[in-house]
Amino acid sequence: MLLTNGVLTGDKMAMERPQGPLNDQALALVALDGHQVASRLARQAGVSRQVANGVLKRLEEQGIVRAEGQTRARVHRLVVETLLDRKLDLAGLQEDRVWHELVSPALGELAPNQRHIWGYAVTEMINNAIDHSGGHGLRLVAEGDALEIRVEVHDDGEGIFVHIQKALGLAQPEESLLELAKGKLTTAPEAHSGQGIFFTSRAMDRFEIASGELCFRHRERAADRLVRLDPPVPGTRVHMALARNSPRLLEKVFDDHTDPEDLTFDRTVVPLHLAQVGGQALVSRSQAKRIALRFERFKHVELDFEGVDEIGQGFADELFRVFAKNHPQTRLVPVNAGPLVDRMIRRAIANAQQAAGDGPAT
Repeated sequence: MLLTNGVLTGDKMAMERPQGPLNDQALALVALDGHQVASRLARQAGVSRQVANGVLKRLEEQGIVRAEGQTRARVHRLVVETLLDRKLDLAGLQEDRVWHELVSPALGELAPNQRHIWGYAVTEMINNAIDHSGGHGLRLVAEGDALEIRVEVHDDGEGIFVHIQKALGLAQPEESLLELAKGKLTTAPEAHSGQGIFFTSRAMDRFEIASGELCFRHRERAADRLVRLDPPVPGTRVHMALARNSPRLLEKVFDDHTDPEDLTFDRTVVPLHLAQVGGQALVSRSQAKRIALRFERFKHVELDFEGVDEIGQGFADELFRVFAKNHPQTRLVPVNAGPLVDRMIRRAIANAQQAAGDGPAT
């Protein structure tokens, strides 16, 4: 049963993405920067200023774009529609009913691939709040404009980073972000696979989890980031965004990280800059051991060194010789390594080969 503590909903209007290349370019320009859109559109599309103004005028008439100010001071903005704003009690809440009875109808017309993604993402995030937050309620917000739909799930519980820190015995909550990035993380293994947050973040164009002063941010085709928040966020707030014209398939997201033979989730990417907590250099064996926590659950671990300028000999040796020797079923693949990092990695691998009798160290 859905138990509500107040309802705030906007009037539903059919927000449809207008068709045509000029409309697409105009909307993209408005989303990027609402100033002098007509001039920028005319230059970009190779049309007259009169034609560009006409495009914007029609978007305004359709209620998709609004204009503020006059002449040169005019600013265009995408019209944002509130699709859903509900407060729900967590006690007795069933995530599938929330999706089918509240969220899915509120999102309106969607392509089948997008509805599949949203159904998976919303139910996974609500289930996390039910099973792990320790809170009493959540707020569920959905909004959209002509370009994308955004959904937030915000519970009033302990906070995800503190929760992970306690469960894994980490020194500080910042270390929880790296564990989230790896995937296969759950504090209730008897009931969960630990895949929900990982795959949801990869299915979305933008994905954020904020709690306290920390925010884990994932963007398509970008490295995961740690963002500091002020003011802090109580509980845990998940923000998700997906383009209205997204062609992404949830099955493809799963396939990209799945062994094709046994269909297990066995591939992950680890952004090592998240391990540089407080600007610490990655130099010690202890740091490497913390980073390698749960690596043995994967067959293929891509270590992304973007944003890491150098590493210590002990750090490299612990990962690329000691861990590699003790866990031969897990392949460590370094990417985006600069010259100093690459040299230290190659030295550790060469030492491992020499110890195994496979060749000389260099």
